[in-house]
Amino acid sequence: MGIRFYKPTSPGRRGASVSDFADITDRKKGPEKALTVRLKKHSGRNNQGKITARHRGGGHKKIYRIIDFRRGKDGVPATVVGIEYDPNRSARIALIQYEDGEKNYILAPLGLKAGDTIHNGAGNEPNVGNCMPMANIPPGTSIHNIEMRPGKGGQLCRSAGVSAVLNARDGKWAQITLPSGEVRRLHSTCRATIGTLSFPEHSSIILGKAGRKRWMGRRPHVRGVAMNPIAHPMGGGEGRSSGGRHPCSPTGVLAKGGKTRNPRKPSKKAIIRRRRSVRYGQLKV
Repeated sequence: MGIRFYKPTSPGRRGASVSDFADITDRKKGPEKALTVRLKKHSGRNNQGKITARHRGGGHKKIYRIIDFRRGKDGVPATVVGIEYDPNRSARIALIQYEDGEKNYILAPLGLKAGDTIHNGAGNEPNVGNCMPMANIPPGTSIHNIEMRPGKGGQLCRSAGVSAVLNARDGKWAQITLPSGEVRRLHSTCRATIGTLSFPEHSSIILGKAGRKRWMGRRPHVRGVAMNPIAHPMGGGEGRSSGGRHPCSPTGVLAKGGKTRNPRKPSKKAIIRRRRSVRYGQLKV
């Protein structure tokens, strides 16, 4: 598993790279049909037809793989059938089959391979791929796919190569350190999966040309200062200008220095230490 670099046959190929897909079990096999649904494209528009996410549209057709983030089937061992590619996320996914014949997709941790046996629920060994409540996980263990509320399913640490660390437990609470550096407490009955997520080389891939970004459904991003004043607060001016004001969004929301998190969010009391933020080249906590 690693990165494959293209030969510089053109300016777009020079320096571009792609995954070698060495961790995929069978590259010719399609996804499990019963665990897939078709995705309808919305091009960043809501139910009123208004653009709520800019620079979206086009892109290759994708079939969504239904991932089991809850891992709620306890007491039934499951065998890993294979590791597969998922176009909807950066990490790899694993197709597992329980002893009763049911199949599911899960997020594949680093080191999980076809033929391995994994378990869900309390009372199991903290091996890679096992999912259990944090009350049963030893402190210092790397975990991913972490629930924020018991039974809701994993919401934290779901992208390629990331993991959190279970620091300690105090009564009914567990304390974890997230990849951003934020220290947060969660209920110890919340479930997490042991291990670090697969494909840590994802962040090292170089697209090489704008076309590959278009294949992902991302359209060109136009600078505000290049627009007319009717289209953006920073547009217009005689000749080329630097905007004449602090950087902002098309609706006038400041782009630098403003807090975007709701200060009255209920989960704020669960944050023990905020994440580190890099602002104007200086590290601030």
